[in-house]
Amino acid sequence: MQPVRRTSLIAQVTEQLRAEIRSGSWPVGSRIPTEPELTELTGTGRNTVREAVQALVHAGMLERRQGSGTYVIATSDLGGTLTKYFADAQARDVLELRQALDTTAARLAAQRRDDADIAALQRLLEERRQAWDETGAEALDIDVQLHRAIVVASHNAVYLEFYDSLLPVIEQGIRVNIARALGPYHHEHAELVQAVVDGDADRAARAANCFLGLLISEYSDR
Repeated sequence: MQPVRRTSLIAQVTEQLRAEIRSGSWPVGSRIPTEPELTELTGTGRNTVREAVQALVHAGMLERRQGSGTYVIATSDLGGTLTKYFADAQARDVLELRQALDTTAARLAAQRRDDADIAALQRLLEERRQAWDETGAEALDIDVQLHRAIVVASHNAVYLEFYDSLLPVIEQGIRVNIARALGPYHHEHAELVQAVVDGDADRAARAANCFLGLLISEYSDR
């Protein structure tokens, strides 16, 4: 039997870590286990784990944050490609893309949401309101989670994977809006969530379209 080459071992561990992300064991936004924990999980050495993690960082699925750890930012390699492609995109262009994505997701969510989706949306809506009122800029993460939860409620796996791939770009856009003090838009978010909860697809689509339209209107025509 031929010995396993180190490069092959790194590829195997990289795929093992990728599988954890794709399965949802490590969801987008979560911190992955520490390096010692990963060596135990994979049964390999630290150097192998370090290179496997770096491969996924390069692919755009993971992000190292100084002093905090390594976090999942996308569920597929597509995220790295899209993030690089949209890196220099105009904020208004990104918002117009979000308008199309979020409007369709809201319509599907209203048609397909289940009890778990409803509970998650109502919880996140309240957490978003509290976070925004108490901390302002620190509400970024919960804002992203709320919009992603609507996509989750659409129960379209392909749609969710594409949305997750765009999360770094979406997060940057929300960060810009917060910096510009465009407001919390509590009423608009509440209307969007309630329409999904009520199962009113047309109203949900209108609410999403209207909310993103308000943000887009803040940018002057080019």
